[in-house]
Amino acid sequence: MRKILIVGAGQSGLQLALGLQSQGYEITLMSNRTADEIRAGRVMSTQVMFHTALQHERDLRLNFWEEQAPRIEGLGVSIAGPPTAAGHARAVDWLGRLDGPAQSVDQRLKMAGWLELFERRGGQVVIHGASVSDLDVFANTYDLVLVAAGKGELVSLFGRDAARSPYDAPQRALAVAYVHGLGPRPEHPELDAVRCNLVPGVGELFVMPTLTSSGRADILFWEGVPGGPVDAFQGITDPSEHLARTLELMERFTPWEYARATKVELADAGATLAGRYTPTVRHPVGELPGGGRVLGVADVVVTNDPITGQGANSAAKCAAGYLESIVEHGDRPFDADWMRRTFDRYWATARHVTKWTNAMLAPPPEHIVRLLGAAGELPEAARRIANGFDDPADFEHFFYEPERTAAYLDELSASSA
Repeated sequence: MRKILIVGAGQSGLQLALGLQSQGYEITLMSNRTADEIRAGRVMSTQVMFHTALQHERDLRLNFWEEQAPRIEGLGVSIAGPPTAAGHARAVDWLGRLDGPAQSVDQRLKMAGWLELFERRGGQVVIHGASVSDLDVFANTYDLVLVAAGKGELVSLFGRDAARSPYDAPQRALAVAYVHGLGPRPEHPELDAVRCNLVPGVGELFVMPTLTSSGRADILFWEGVPGGPVDAFQGITDPSEHLARTLELMERFTPWEYARATKVELADAGATLAGRYTPTVRHPVGELPGGGRVLGVADVVVTNDPITGQGANSAAKCAAGYLESIVEHGDRPFDADWMRRTFDRYWATARHVTKWTNAMLAPPPEHIVRLLGAAGELPEAARRIANGFDDPADFEHFFYEPERTAAYLDELSASSA
């Protein structure tokens, strides 16, 4: 029986651990927190998982919250117009229907549940914050060591891939609040949707239905341009002050969203989070001081800004691809060439996410402004953009190049005439 060590108990680490466990591998999982500590801790993410990523969970029979989580059936885009004496109004507003429903489950709830499941099934859990020196020892004990902990000392094992990393500083300041009491969007009160609100030159507000330990909630997520008016959460440690600042900015820049948020309250004492990080692609093979090698997983090696909502989706897809590669490899050694091939298999998908995310962090060129505006009059364009969140590779066909965008819109306009 092959022995594998996975460091990190997030979406990718736990999904991969449970998948390998079901295939008969002897898995040790290192987590820096117990299940109870995860469940009682601070929120970790703003996850919305779309159809393809959810199917990977279903394939492993890990979709335990399917019936309780809000059924997200659409994705909408609103763009604020220039400020007026009465504040910002919407210059663009539309909703695209998803071909398959999406869902969001608070990772505190999901990861704690999956960690307990892994233990019940006989998996070995080590509660310990791993260091490079720890891995130097473990590399001689296990057939394969996978690093799925995207923060801390271990990330330094994986060098930055400058050719794939155009940014060397954070491009957004991030601020998250999970709340109860948000009202429905009046345009579609019976339909749950992710709402993307773009404020040119200022940042973005995302509103996402979710399931947390206290039931149905919504995530209010600001992404502020560094140094701008939404970069306003540094130094705030009081969750109530964090929420108040979130609402102040909503009232100023997205009054249509603020109108349904006047009665919200925080979901729990750990329901806020703020920070920033640099989008980075890293080389997948980490070399240890003693000569051993470890393979990076998901956001350890491909870290994207959450502006396109791809973090948990990419983690699930990475775990699924790595699972297939490990099983297919049989009893052969997990050498550096195999590690690079395994990562390359993931990068074939992840590169589309990175390209799209990096594009969305920059000011939009004119053809993208036209495309987003036209989607308000062309439901098929709205549907296609919305479903690009499930399959970002599709954006290659109509999003990046002005000529392809123009041809696509001309085709849609002709067919709807």
